[in-house]
Amino acid sequence: MTATSNPYNHLLKDIDLGNGKSAKYYDLKALGDEYEKLPFSVRVLLESAVRNCDNFQILSGDVDKILAWRTNMAMEGSGTEVPFRPSRVILQDFTGVPAVVDFAAMRDAVQALGGQPEDINPQCPADLVIDHSVQVDVSRVPDAKDKNEELEFERNRERFQFLKWGAKAFKNMLIVPPGSGIVHQVNLEYLARVCFTDEDIVYPDSVVGTDSHTTMINGLGVVGWGVGGIEAEAVMLGQPISMTLPKVVGYKITGAPDSKVTSTDVVLTITKHLRQVGVVGKFVEFFGPGVEKLSIADRATIANMCPEYGATIGYFPVDLKTLDYLKNTNRSAAKIEAVKRYLNAVGMIRDFTNAAQNPEFSEVHELDLSEVVPSLSGPKRPHDRVSVSAMKEDFNKCLVSPVGFKGFAIPEDKLPSTVPFMFDGQEYTLK
Repeated sequence: MTATSNPYNHLLKDIDLGNGKSAKYYDLKALGDEYEKLPFSVRVLLESAVRNCDNFQILSGDVDKILAWRTNMAMEGSGTEVPFRPSRVILQDFTGVPAVVDFAAMRDAVQALGGQPEDINPQCPADLVIDHSVQVDVSRVPDAKDKNEELEFERNRERFQFLKWGAKAFKNMLIVPPGSGIVHQVNLEYLARVCFTDEDIVYPDSVVGTDSHTTMINGLGVVGWGVGGIEAEAVMLGQPISMTLPKVVGYKITGAPDSKVTSTDVVLTITKHLRQVGVVGKFVEFFGPGVEKLSIADRATIANMCPEYGATIGYFPVDLKTLDYLKNTNRSAAKIEAVKRYLNAVGMIRDFTNAAQNPEFSEVHELDLSEVVPSLSGPKRPHDRVSVSAMKEDFNKCLVSPVGFKGFAIPEDKLPSTVPFMFDGQEYTLK
């Protein structure tokens, strides 16, 4: 994982992970006071640069740029470019199959050149979840799920056989079979490491995926976002992603939601607010005592909406609730203890009630959860949220508005019209 020529190897320290296990980690706190002021999401970028620094693909100057985030993120023009090597890649079957095909083609090319084709493997863990092939042919019967899965295997037999070969042929590649769940759910509940603790060096989990909603994993404290297939393959081949050092918008959450308010109401309110603020191309990092009122499911849903509000990620740093979620999803006690000890050592675990831990942000916006009200919104335009209390007024306005989005141009004299209809032998009136 790490070149022996790494100029930051002097930062390597031993850490006791519990259960008689020890490893090494890069002591980022030794980089100085600037580190403590960095947003938690930027600390993940910094750790990756430090650990992978070889003065070839990733330079010591790149580490300095990230450490001086406060200055460099504000640069006008094209911004400050830095490399980032994610810890792993996640794929789904539509976009993942071409990646496996390309790796198979590379093996053929290496063999034709007299090399060892078995040497061609992903350089980081690559997980492919088959979830985009299912169709609903059978419904409203007890065995619908089994019949749909059977048809799925029949339709995609050749493709699934190829993927099964890939899972056996390539090291560092895991194929999650059909019927296991949606890719983002599997990522949250099973694939996410939060920290890699099984190697000689411990480091934070981070991921890029070939799906725009890969951002959902940020709800678990894992930095991740969606990329194109070529970028994903480049990461699988050990290449860093080139990115502009992002501005980080701090989103402070306070208060507690009313008992009538649902998770959807909170998500829609935040999405609409962030669209108004303008966060395209930026990181959003959530903080404040109100975050503790949000479950991991709530946080993951907010993070999942990144494509709707335009941010690169919507990040929730790891806290004790995150560790509880790992326990509830059957991660081992030893794994959770190792994660906790490492994150404490590098200052990446949050107590959202402790304002002294708050880092510096590019800008800060705030939401009081007590002000969130029950609301409704369509699936295609979540930012057009309408509170339930205003629904009647909004509906009546839509009836008479010009034809278009939320407009039907019904004449005023037609509004009182009624239409009778029959249902189950009984007459009803629609008005």
